[in-house]
Amino acid sequence: MTGEKKMKGKQLLTPKDMDAAVLRMAKEIVSSGTEGVALVGIRTRGVPLAEYLAKKIEKIQGKPVNMGSLDINLYRDDLSEVSEQPVVRPTDLPFSVTGKGVILVDDVLYTGRTIRAAMDALIDFGRPKFIKLAVMIDRGWREFPIQPDYVGKCVKTTQNQNIKVLLEPIDGENAVFIKEQA
Repeated sequence: MTGEKKMKGKQLLTPKDMDAAVLRMAKEIVSSGTEGVALVGIRTRGVPLAEYLAKKIEKIQGKPVNMGSLDINLYRDDLSEVSEQPVVRPTDLPFSVTGKGVILVDDVLYTGRTIRAAMDALIDFGRPKFIKLAVMIDRGWREFPIQPDYVGKCVKTTQNQNIKVLLEPIDGENAVFIKEQA
């Protein structure tokens, strides 16, 4: 395990820390009101994070919250740099976004470009009443004027650091690591 942790970098959040952060975010969302609100996870890691939040919200309020997922690959402003043949995964919005409050959920907020792309994609499905943002980690270095409404943890980083959020359904564990880029 030591070699594995060394590969991942320095651990910022343990599974217990993540659970506490997600519970706190869920309580903040419930206190703001969930009537007519849906969580929409941004593929890839925003989806299991939204599911994690949805379970906590349901446990707190005793009823489920609408949940969906959004693929933003075709909305990215760096699409040509990412791949000549982008992989488009399904968007699953089993409700109309028109008139609904939408909380976009993602793992890490960095430049704001992913969130801008997600808002563009979401608007193509209708006109939400409002769009808010929930992220596990806010690492700073914004290039767009986008700020989260719900944050698991703020981490001051340098531009040569990388934050990795691990989530049980994808990675087999919940944790957050930071490491220097090579």
